[in-house]
Amino acid sequence: MLRARCLFRLRQSAASAATSWSSTCQVSSGVHRAFAAVASKNPFDESCLRPLPGTNKQFYSLAELNDARVHQLPFCIRILLEAALRNCDGLTNTAQDVERILDWKHNSTAGLDVPWKVPRVVLQDLSGIPVLIDLSAMRDAVVAAGADPQLVNPLSPVDLVVDHSIIVDVSRSSNALQRNEEIEFTRNHERFMFLKWAQQAYKNMLIVPPGSGIIHQVNCEYLSRVVMEDESGTVYPDGCVGTDSHTPMVNGVGVIGWGVGGIEAEAVMLGQPITMVLPEVVGFQLTGELRPGVTATDLVLTITQRLRKHGVVAKFVEFFGPGAESLSVTTRMTVANMCPEYGATIGFFPIDSKSLDYLRITGRSEDKVALTETYMKANCLFGIGDAEGIHYSSSLSLDLGDVEPSVAGPKRPMDLVPLSGLQNDFRGCLTQPFGHKGYGLSDEDSQKMFKLPKGDSAGCAVSHGSLAVAAITSCTNTSNPSVLIAAGLLAKNAVEAGLEVPAYVKTSLAPGSRVVTEYLQAAGLQTYLDQLGFQTVGYGCTTCMGNSGEVDPGMQEASEQGIVTGAILSGNRNFESRVHPSVGAAYLASPPLVVAGALAGTLDIDFESQPLGRGKSGNPVFLKDIWPSQDEIDANIAKFVRPGMFQDIYTAVASGEAGSESWKNLKAPSSATFEWDASSTYIMKPPFLLGFEKGPDAQGLSLCSDAYCLLLLGDSVTTDHISPVLKIKEETPAGRYLRDRGVDVKDLTSFGARRGSAEVMTRGTFYNPRIVNQLMDGKVGPWTLHHPSGDVLEVYDAAKRYLAEGRDTVVIAGAEYGTGSSRDWAAKGTKLLGIKAVIAKSFERIHRSNLAGMGVVPLAFLPGMGAEELGITGRERFSIDLPEDFRAGCEVTIHAKRSDGSEFSFSTICRLDTEVETLYYRHGGVLPYVLDGILAEGKRHHS
Repeated sequence: MLRARCLFRLRQSAASAATSWSSTCQVSSGVHRAFAAVASKNPFDESCLRPLPGTNKQFYSLAELNDARVHQLPFCIRILLEAALRNCDGLTNTAQDVERILDWKHNSTAGLDVPWKVPRVVLQDLSGIPVLIDLSAMRDAVVAAGADPQLVNPLSPVDLVVDHSIIVDVSRSSNALQRNEEIEFTRNHERFMFLKWAQQAYKNMLIVPPGSGIIHQVNCEYLSRVVMEDESGTVYPDGCVGTDSHTPMVNGVGVIGWGVGGIEAEAVMLGQPITMVLPEVVGFQLTGELRPGVTATDLVLTITQRLRKHGVVAKFVEFFGPGAESLSVTTRMTVANMCPEYGATIGFFPIDSKSLDYLRITGRSEDKVALTETYMKANCLFGIGDAEGIHYSSSLSLDLGDVEPSVAGPKRPMDLVPLSGLQNDFRGCLTQPFGHKGYGLSDEDSQKMFKLPKGDSAGCAVSHGSLAVAAITSCTNTSNPSVLIAAGLLAKNAVEAGLEVPAYVKTSLAPGSRVVTEYLQAAGLQTYLDQLGFQTVGYGCTTCMGNSGEVDPGMQEASEQGIVTGAILSGNRNFESRVHPSVGAAYLASPPLVVAGALAGTLDIDFESQPLGRGKSGNPVFLKDIWPSQDEIDANIAKFVRPGMFQDIYTAVASGEAGSESWKNLKAPSSATFEWDASSTYIMKPPFLLGFEKGPDAQGLSLCSDAYCLLLLGDSVTTDHISPVLKIKEETPAGRYLRDRGVDVKDLTSFGARRGSAEVMTRGTFYNPRIVNQLMDGKVGPWTLHHPSGDVLEVYDAAKRYLAEGRDTVVIAGAEYGTGSSRDWAAKGTKLLGIKAVIAKSFERIHRSNLAGMGVVPLAFLPGMGAEELGITGRERFSIDLPEDFRAGCEVTIHAKRSDGSEFSFSTICRLDTEVETLYYRHGGVLPYVLDGILAEGKRHHS
């Protein structure tokens, strides 16, 4: 009841602010509906709450609605309907919500808001630690207000997996795993101590220690409940949001879930429902079967290209058909994992018999499997077949037999390249104009060679495409036994043929969980991977997120001398500078192709007609000679992937016995509030709650006046451009800040590791060496123009000067602004640089939400319009007043003044997409908004 009262108070105080702001300000019925005095009894209890057959449990039956529309709904929408039905209390969910979802066929294009009470939250450490830091700062504010710090506590299960801290400092060595984990612990001691404190300070929280695996694989193999049960014995579907954009991987298991920013996750943890626009659902029919030699990676890269072309941004995708039914759950997980790359919110596979088999193989109990089957069948949620009678907003199809071996790159995951065309694609990219595919080299420069002067390969000649990195990495593929067993078998065949990997290639294997090591060792395949340099370097997200460590020094110098060095990785992201700052071309590929690429040592190869190398006899060895058969792969999976492996490993996680001795022995304070260390450069009290007492008057209708353009950017600016996770260099603003505080150069670490420091992260915002600010007339890097003086400064220094002068700033960008990882610091840093608004052609879903959560207004040019079309140079002054009837999706006029004094205006759409987001803006962000409600409820409850 306290939770319901708290939610009511949050929405009541926000609505009061909204209505007092302007007599004409419209607040949606979705906000007004909650302002009743007390929560009411669920009106569907009598008609829909039924015993679950064969059990002593109960459930809210969709069939008992006696409405034919239920069976026309996509399965993913039925899950949202069940949540609205079960949680209908007149406050957070109403009967109107149920009707809106039931009438999804007509409402999905109407822009209507619906709430979703999220069952649980998953965090990874890079984005999760800032979440816990913010909660800890909220506890301080609650204490300062004379209230109980326990008012700030997760109200739903929260699981944090420490998987983003491991870096490939050591590779191609038998002790690589041990050394990397030792370095990780030394480097992150302060962060890990904070996590240990949080585990005892907060309720409903599990910390999965470092060295356990990648968040999404752990989520699928262990954390996912698939069906959940509350204290009354009511059974309902599992669901989650996660602070990582690849959270939809769990959709492959049949669980609804998607990525959110840390800012939104904080609100969910504290009891706020997700308020979302009822989405369209694209039905994707799969037919046929994959041909032998075609992998799950080839499939997902093909699907990514198809869905990008179809257009699925902010939509749900649901897979169906006999082809979908034929896919293993681990392949479905691979397809769902790359949801952010094809742009959808989720890529959902409904529960079926193969889902039940997956639960068994991953060690879930038979009771759990039986309950899942009984509930899903009883509640119209089981089956992945022909989708007869289901209505989709739009649909497309793919014959799995048409999928061919593929890679994607060299700079974006959606740029599909048939394996047979890799060489031509790469060579063509070298001389194409600089852009998403091109490098802008002259014909002469494209033939450049370089003799390595140092390292293990000194004297070896390399050229464009020579591999600096070959990594079996990432949640996308390291969860799938079919591609990992294939990589092991290919390695075995290569070793037996006498092939070797060139010494200049940095090879690594970072499994998604310790189960992978168990079955590779049981199959006798790890030893062959070891012999080719693919020793296990750690269990976590490594090369795919940029934690690749240093490359061969000769290859580093080759890059500095103009060689476009390459990477081949089994990841999901290959944006510029992400894999390593020196790597120019990165192609995504399946794990066996990663091994093959490493053997070849280059991207400049035709795998069909050119050999990988010469074998023991001196004869050429081709890829087809060592590629394993599907029968071999299947036989090894059947024999060596066993439920007991999963049970042993995750029993240790549940009991607290997982993790290294260093983790187990790590001591932390036991206080309710955190003891901040003013000298810390890792964990510092964040500034986001300063002035929260202003409440709904924190930000007014005048957004900015005579604002300068801080950056003028093009299309596809990623969160890696905005808030990189790169290694911090000494000569950067962040590096200088840390050096001034006595941090040694060797200990600067990365922006990813220092997300707990607002000082470091603000200095790192927009500090990407590959960012192209069009104000700089061709100068690439984190530079901008300070307009009043004409000085060219680093972005942080320019923003700091504007703030000191009391001047507003905006950012202007093209399409797909903020694509990439769900990086909350891309929004937090934007806020702390003083940027009032981001004006773009379009926004990536999570980053747009994060901007809204920080009180920064995202504004979208009208269709067909943009900076170029409007003649905007970035040297204008911009004034933005929000309209008197300010509301979600309203039109906002921007007035611009050129340097010659002439003026013009243009219209934009406010991309605060829900009325709740407008309330976040008025309060100065989601944290002040939530805290204001918590304190109000605490006072009311106390009285």
